[in-house]
Amino acid sequence: MLDPGWVSAHHEDFDIFHLHFGFDAQSPPQLSALVDALRRRGKPLVYTVHDLRNPHQPDPATHDAALDVVIPAADHLVTLTAGAAERIRSRWNRTATVLPHPHVVELPGLTRPRPTRDRFRVGVHAKSLRPNMSVLPVVNVLAETVAELADAELQVNLHHEVANPASPAYAPQLFAALEELAQHGRLTLTVHDYFDDEQLWSYLQSLDLSVLPYQFGTHSGWLEACHDLGTAVAAPDCGFYAQQRPCLSYGHSQEYGLDEDSLRRAVLRAHKERAAPRADVKQRIRERDELAAAHRALYASIL
Repeated sequence: MLDPGWVSAHHEDFDIFHLHFGFDAQSPPQLSALVDALRRRGKPLVYTVHDLRNPHQPDPATHDAALDVVIPAADHLVTLTAGAAERIRSRWNRTATVLPHPHVVELPGLTRPRPTRDRFRVGVHAKSLRPNMSVLPVVNVLAETVAELADAELQVNLHHEVANPASPAYAPQLFAALEELAQHGRLTLTVHDYFDDEQLWSYLQSLDLSVLPYQFGTHSGWLEACHDLGTAVAAPDCGFYAQQRPCLSYGHSQEYGLDEDSLRRAVLRAHKERAAPRADVKQRIRERDELAAAHRALYASIL
């Protein structure tokens, strides 16, 4: 759908082209060709700016170049937080409509009871080590902090490919360091395949605090899922996570590194407060309806 040829072949099948993700592999000239094809066919372009920094690209220049094509060309922009909208305004002199992210967990899951347990579990899910993750420095601070709390434990999850020499995600030094911490009783290391949705929701509800080990990024669907399920989140201050949903913040960025004290304080606060803010199902339904209405009005306004 990002190919100008697709637009030419299917322009009678759609009224508006709404872009969210998926253009990581497109060069600026390719994106310019897409924009030109849409304009030739009179098709408005709407772009929801989820990422001002692409979490899959260590160097921001590639994504910046793509945004320099798409954001000025869009007929309408949407983003998720006021901070992101202000960044868009200051950099591109464009106004973005701020609309919150809808619920990630399906509605029946919003009322699933949380498990009861005596231990306070802190979790880091490193997945397949996305480029924006700085896992070991975060885990080291968490291991030290959790050791101070008599009723707390740390769990670190990884996908199998991190331990697989044949995988592009293979990270033997990190894996060895985590295994050593596990052998010394500092954490529980769990290596598994990708979770399906139900497994992921169960995993998130098994945690009292999910720590996002990101050093760059903008918004988070993981944060939304935790909010839906009542799991507290400690998110870095490098993006606009704290504006997205209630969460704890700590200092962590590509420019300034990790603020260990702020991460420690976030864990201690979560341990003290325990109960995390959780999405209200009625409010989430109302929000979803309002988002649908807002998008309908947006589309109508540009047709």
